[in-house]
Order: sequence, then C-alpha cells, then structure tokens
Amino acid sequence: MDLVELEPVAAATVAGVVVVHAGQPAQPADGHEAATRAALAREIAALKGYAFAGEFDVAFRYPGAVYHVPRETIVASEAAALGIRGAADLFGGVVPQAFVATKSIGHPLVAADAVAPEGWSNAFAEAVADDVLEGHSAFSAGDAIAAGMRLLARGAVRVKRSLGIGGAGQVVVGDRASLVDAVQAIAHDELAQCGVVLERNLDDVVTLSVGRVELGASVVTYHGTQRVARNNAGREVYGGSALVVTRGDFDALQALDLPPDVAEAIARARRYHAAALKHYPGLVLSRSNYDVLRGTDATGRVRCGVLEQSWRLGGATGAELAALRAFARDPSLRVVRAATVERYGPFEPVPADATVHYRDTDPRVGPLTKYVVCRSHGHA
Repeated sequence: MDLVELEPVAAATVAGVVVVHAGQPAQPADGHEAATRAALAREIAALKGYAFAGEFDVAFRYPGAVYHVPRETIVASEAAALGIRGAADLFGGVVPQAFVATKSIGHPLVAADAVAPEGWSNAFAEAVADDVLEGHSAFSAGDAIAAGMRLLARGAVRVKRSLGIGGAGQVVVGDRASLVDAVQAIAHDELAQCGVVLERNLDDVVTLSVGRVELGASVVTYHGTQRVARNNAGREVYGGSALVVTRGDFDALQALDLPPDVAEAIARARRYHAAALKHYPGLVLSRSNYDVLRGTDATGRVRCGVLEQSWRLGGATGAELAALRAFARDPSLRVVRAATVERYGPFEPVPADATVHYRDTDPRVGPLTKYVVCRSHGHA
C-alpha cells in the first residue's frame, strides 16, 4: 500500500487510519458484504477524523493510530497481535475464547459433568438464567440429546447451531428420532468448539433489537425491530432494522417513554451485557447488539428472553452510524429514528435523503439495494 491511497486526508496529516478485516474465509471482493463493510468503515473514519486505509495489511506501517473494523468478533490472542488494547481500538468485540462470541454462552449445561470448553463460565449462565429462554447449551452429541429429551417433555424443541446467523442452521424437533438426526447433522469439531443450543420452541414470536455503540467519546443506545424481505430466490431473509437511538448509555435509553414489552427487552439485554463483561474477563465491547424474542410456549404462556448477542459489525450498523452523525451535527438532539433497508430485485427509487451503501447486481445474490435513512425525533 502507498500512503497516497489513504483517504480523505493527506498521509502527512493523518491522526489515524481505519482498516477493515475480511476474516476467514474471506468474502468475495466483488460482493455486497465487502462493499458494505468498506462503506461503513469510511463513515467510521469520517466520524473519527481518520483516513480510510482499506483492507488491513500486516506488513504496512500505518501513520498514526490504527482503528480496526473486523468482519467478525475476534479472539484476544489475535487482538493482542494487532495492538488492540480496548474498545477505543476497534468497532466490534474481543472475546477471550472463540466460543464466547456464539449464542451457546447463554444457557446452562445439562449436567455438572457435561462437556464444556476451556474458559466456560457456569456463573454467567446462572446470572442470565432469568433473562434468556428456557434451554441448554451442549458441546457433545450425548449432552445435546440429553438436554433435548429433557426439554421435549414440555413441548417442541428448537435446535440451533451456534454459528448460524439470521435464523439459519435451526430446526424444530418434536421427538427423539428427529432430535438425534438434528444433533448428528452438526460436525463434531463445530459441536466441540462452539456448541449447540437447544431451546423450547415458541410460537407467535416477535424479535426486538437492543444495542449499544461506543465510538470515541460518543456512546449511543437503542431499541428497534427487524424487517423481513424476500431475496431474489423468493426466500425470506433479513431485510433491515428500524431503530430508536438515544444519546447516552442504557440509563438514557431506559428513561425514554417505552412500551412495556420494549422496556422488558431492554432490561433483559442490559443485564445480559453486564453479566458477560463481569463473568468473561478480557471481553472488550464497543459495538453490542442483542436480539430479544417474545412468544408463547406450548402451554400458551408468554416468554421473553435474549436469543443471542452480536459483538461485531451488523445489519443495523448503518443506522447506528447515521444516528452518531446526527448527534455530532446537533448537540441538542436527544433521540433519532434511523433505519437500514435491504431490498432485492429491480432498482426502484430510494428516498431522497437516503445514504446508499450498495446498489448493484451481486454476482451471487443478484440485484440488491442497501440504504439508510435517519430522521430527527427529539431534542433535549
């Protein structure tokens, strides 16, 4: 890399740079994921007053501070090698062990002698027991089947691969045979390293999002909802997030006038967030997003709990950054509404005030438009 590639500031005057990490396996450079990640990293650079330096090059000596935007949550050993010391050095999260970034941390093991990875925290699972759905995590086929059978006594069970994203890698089972099939479909190495989650299945579900972002001296928190879209193959996929974002930490968010179900979701996510920081030493978080599900179980009882955490760049990040820009422009602004939209198919017009992150034909998913809108909502 040549210094002249740094943008938008001349290399000689750069206070710092923002770099992106493609992760492994690397996503195609011509795809919408890579293009969106670069667009978001450029926005982060503008907010910090840094230059955008593209994909991280370990052999290059960057001028000034280096701020990292990884595709995934990274492990502490990798963070140390990159010089990441705390939340001020990256957008996302650092975990002490890889499994801590997965949804498997949120449930207790099925027995005291159950298989668990090095670094597993029983204390965390106990601390969040009232804030997650009823279920177990397992790191061996035998423990997974035992946990599933315990839950099947009270209705259908959802088996969730820990590495699944956006509902992928999940199956609902109603008997032992289908449970065994679902567990045996998971690769041994994946099961041993990342685990599997087994939860009581819920119907009539609604998923709320709760999040916190720290960028420089700014902290914002939010609640929101997700929308579903149909991709070019006709399948339901993630279609964007609509957020209500406030300046400040969780106290500021909980001080808003909130519907009871939203207030409950925020309280559960906040406790989950605090417990993770307490019980997993070395955890570093600058971007946190929690999916909180509400639905009815087989008895008709309403259940609510944190489904999973996202400590990395996510589908709502465009809206998070739009809110940060709005707050930076207007110090009196207290609350904004911001939304990301992902729309497949023909390239129809977008709102005049939209920020477009991708509008092209992806070689793998076809025509896709991804944009963000942000509207002022309330002043101090």
